Amino acid sequence: MLTIEKLKEYGADVEEAVERCMGREDFYLMLVGKVISDTRLSLLEAQLDQKDLAAAFETAHALKGVFANLSLTPLTRPVSEMTELLRARTDTDYSQLLAEALEQFDKLCSL
Repeated sequence: MLTIEKLKEYGADVEEAVERCMGREDFYLMLVGKVISDTRLSLLEAQLDQKDLAAAFETAHALKGVFANLSLTPLTRPVSEMTELLRARTDTDYSQLLAEALEQFDKLCSL
């Protein structure tokens, strides 16, 4: 079961996020639960595999916003880095950042 304590141990800035959620821990936990069922990280992986940098930017930017607003710091960092590289349409190897994001997402899902 997802809890505030588990999210703190994961590295989320829970206090900041709950404040953004008007102090409602239940609302915050519900939003994080929606992130866990979100499939856009897999979509980003496919877009990067296809070298569709424009679409990958849109997906990464959306994910960055969600992760940052929920203060899911371990996920925010690699996705933010990808977003900025994709904003410039940098044709580079995204595999390390993507692997880090996927690993952090798996850790979040296992909470």
